Amino acid sequence: MKPNPYPLEEPGLWVERIGTRVFAPETPALFLDRDGTINVDTGYPSDPADIVLRPEMLPVIRAANTVGLPAVIVSNQSGIGRGYFGWPEFAAVNARLLALLEAEQCHIDMVLACAYHSSGTGELAIGDHPMRKPNPGMILRARDLLGVDIGRSIIVGDKADDMEAGRRAGLVEGWLVGGRFNKKAPDGSFSTRKLMMGNDYRRLCDSIAGLGVA
Repeated sequence: MKPNPYPLEEPGLWVERIGTRVFAPETPALFLDRDGTINVDTGYPSDPADIVLRPEMLPVIRAANTVGLPAVIVSNQSGIGRGYFGWPEFAAVNARLLALLEAEQCHIDMVLACAYHSSGTGELAIGDHPMRKPNPGMILRARDLLGVDIGRSIIVGDKADDMEAGRRAGLVEGWLVGGRFNKKAPDGSFSTRKLMMGNDYRRLCDSIAGLGVA
């Protein structure tokens, strides 16, 4: 049997370390959703030619790179579970995204993607899988692999599930693309901040700079 050419830890979980950057123990991380956050969400993207970066996010990723925070993508990919496309198509889109980012001096250190879904087929037909956001599994897996300080880490995403995954993982705050209001969890442990206007993105960059270790 041929070995799997993709970095799958299990049938529905992609875990890929990008590059060889080494991080000091207990460094906080920048966690990033993919579709609708880093790139324009075209709806289950499976063609590399369709990938268009959201320019607002480029300074955010550069800020993490500059101050020595790992930049980690955590992406639900139910299109795979539903049978719309497979891991080969995901790999091609992922490679294109990373190449476009590198051309803009933006480096990603790890990519995690979860294909499990309640409407999935075969072994991917698992509802509420611990690796699927809003569950925190992908964030916690990255924590274990990179040794990051989860309590000082932040997440950026365009859905409530991204914010909830961050809260469940124990992150300090999340930045919601398109969000209109800032709010705190009832217990005060997690803050959701709006990310809509240019000033919001500048505040996010300042927040990342404040976490820097470089």
